Amino acid sequence: MRRSSVENEDVVSRIDQLRQVPAAVRFLSCEPLLGPLPNLDLTGIAWVIVDGESGHGARPMAADWATDIRDQCLAANVPFFFKQWGGRTPKAQGASLTAGCGMRCHIGFV
Repeated sequence: MRRSSVENEDVVSRIDQLRQVPAAVRFLSCEPLLGPLPNLDLTGIAWVIVDGESGHGARPMAADWATDIRDQCLAANVPFFFKQWGGRTPKAQGASLTAGCGMRCHIGFV
């Protein structure tokens, strides 16, 4: 199993690098998500994790960044896992991320 951390568009090329690694399972770790990722190529990706930054001085994550990644995962039939908003965003917002996803979207707060 191999993963690649892709936190914003500046490092989206890591996805192509991940595809070159021989592995049975490849997943994206979009954590901490620090910017929008509007055009992900999820070919060959088994699942995607999204997480906000936490701790003192955590940078905010916009809800539409996470929602857009969820929608891209749904369109590509790639499982989506949302861990946390991070920072001071209320956890209750996370429930809307799994609406209509069925078994392909999961949510867990840490």
